[in-house]
Amino acid sequence: MSSTNKTENAYKTIGEVAKDLDLINRTTGKLQTHTIRFWETQFKQIKPMIGPGKRRYYSKKNYKIIKSIKFLLKEKGLTINGAKKILNNHSNDLLDPNANSGIYNSKKTVTKNIKEKLKNITKIIRELKNLK
Repeated sequence: MSSTNKTENAYKTIGEVAKDLDLINRTTGKLQTHTIRFWETQFKQIKPMIGPGKRRYYSKKNYKIIKSIKFLLKEKGLTINGAKKILNNHSNDLLDPNANSGIYNSKKTVTKNIKEKLKNITKIIRELKNLK
């Protein structure tokens, strides 16, 4: 059964997670499931259900955590220790690269924050000029 036929809340196999997250060796075309197994040893947040034959099954929450780890390591270029710090500081958040949290600031949010700070600076400068 492919992952497209499963309900959204169904557990995913390690192969399905690797495929969904595009963890594929470009040269051989093989899934990089070993990467996910390594991340399990490094990140305490990943807790797959181990079924018969020691097969790993990942919940929706585990999938989101793995997706966040991939984002932090592969796209943001963080080290494993850097990613651990972020995940530990946001342990209650389900980190999502598409969400607008402190970790994944969009350009729009950054621009908005900069404009707000500039507004405050301009206000302070005006007040200082009025003191003369």
